Amino acid sequence: MDSYRTIKALAEGTYSEKRSKFLAFAMPVSSVDEVKLMVADYQKKYYDARHVCYAYMLGAERLEFRANDNGEPSGTAGKPILGQINSNELTNILIIVVRYFGGIKLGTSGLIVAYRAAAAEAIAAAEIIEKTVDEDVTFFFEYPFMNDVMRVVKDMEPQIIHQGYDTDCSMTLRIRKDSMPQLKARLEKVETLRIER
Repeated sequence: MDSYRTIKALAEGTYSEKRSKFLAFAMPVSSVDEVKLMVADYQKKYYDARHVCYAYMLGAERLEFRANDNGEPSGTAGKPILGQINSNELTNILIIVVRYFGGIKLGTSGLIVAYRAAAAEAIAAAEIIEKTVDEDVTFFFEYPFMNDVMRVVKDMEPQIIHQGYDTDCSMTLRIRKDSMPQLKARLEKVETLRIER
């Protein structure tokens, strides 16, 4: 697994049921800290809403996730939102659904449907992109072997993150995870080159 699906930018969706309004916001995130900041931000912004529920999924392996009902009956808000993230196989995403109560109770099944539908609307409005899981490698070599290094770079097309020229040259390259063993094997053939462990 060296690629994953996420969304490019903030996307919004809305859903109404029996005068209750559900505002859904899907956004790309990369850490739990970022999730906490976003959730706090939306809770402040929509302080007058009855509930601010959310779910998120992080990491290419999709192992880090959480669903929060924010006072709705257990499993009626966060779980259906997370379900939409899962059924679209997305990660590095946070979906917040803000509910304005319309005075008519929806019941547990009604809530599940509403939160699921609101999350689905936000995902439908989002641009889904595929990203690769990349790894970095840093290495040092003597200047006369620059051409050998650049030949490998030209062939394998990694991203050059850093280059330094002191007594020794140093370079940091980024490439897709599944190409890293091949990149390292080719670099190790260059004379004087040492890979940082």
